[in-house]
Amino acid sequence: MATYANGTPDWVDIGSPDIEATAAFYGGLFGWTTTEPGPVEETGGYRMFLKDGRMVAGLGPAQEGMPTVWTTYLAADDADKTTELVKSNGGMVFVEPMDVMDAGRMAIFADPAGAMFGVWQAGQHTGAELKGAAGSVVWSELWTRDSDAAKAFYAAAFGLEASEFPGSDGQYFILSVGEDGVAGVLPIGDEHPAEIPSNWTTIFATDDTDATVAKATSLGGSVMREAEDMDEVGRLAYLIGPHGEPFGILTPAPMP
Repeated sequence: MATYANGTPDWVDIGSPDIEATAAFYGGLFGWTTTEPGPVEETGGYRMFLKDGRMVAGLGPAQEGMPTVWTTYLAADDADKTTELVKSNGGMVFVEPMDVMDAGRMAIFADPAGAMFGVWQAGQHTGAELKGAAGSVVWSELWTRDSDAAKAFYAAAFGLEASEFPGSDGQYFILSVGEDGVAGVLPIGDEHPAEIPSNWTTIFATDDTDATVAKATSLGGSVMREAEDMDEVGRLAYLIGPHGEPFGILTPAPMP
């Protein structure tokens, strides 16, 4: 059973205005299946996306007035303690810590630059059972309009240490738990469209980025950023799902 260190992205989910359409899109794109909906009163009919029988992401109904997005959750050893750290370091609390039956305990925050994210304190549900393989989350990125504030916040609230990605000239940073890089930080500024807010972006692994781009458009998605080769990283593209949700896809570069 997967376990995740405090501050490590351990789960993603999406709130959709049309659950069946979302399930069909990502099923066609990544070969995902879904579980039966959970109890409506307790979970809102939340489902799990499965890849080869292993949980990779969640799917639930959209909250009224909220855009459709992929939400990144960071592992929390203690969601209540983490909430206090978020508050005392300039973050905002949108959903106070709450139990989700015996699955775990969750809360929803925004960092000082406005990027929304969740925390998950594992109970019976310990997070994604598959990561890094095709059809699962391979990386999480924080796109931020205040990288200095973001790096300070995640260090204080989660103990994540930031270091500049070699050769990026200050344009990309890695957040680490100990020696393990767990997420990226991409500073965004005036060169990016003003409508792009600070946000956490989910990147899924694929065996063939270009084929996945073509498949996504055929299923009703669109391309936000065309596929390109990234040195030492792999072939990366950013897409938009059928309800406007952005996400990335990456064919990782071979290990040296």
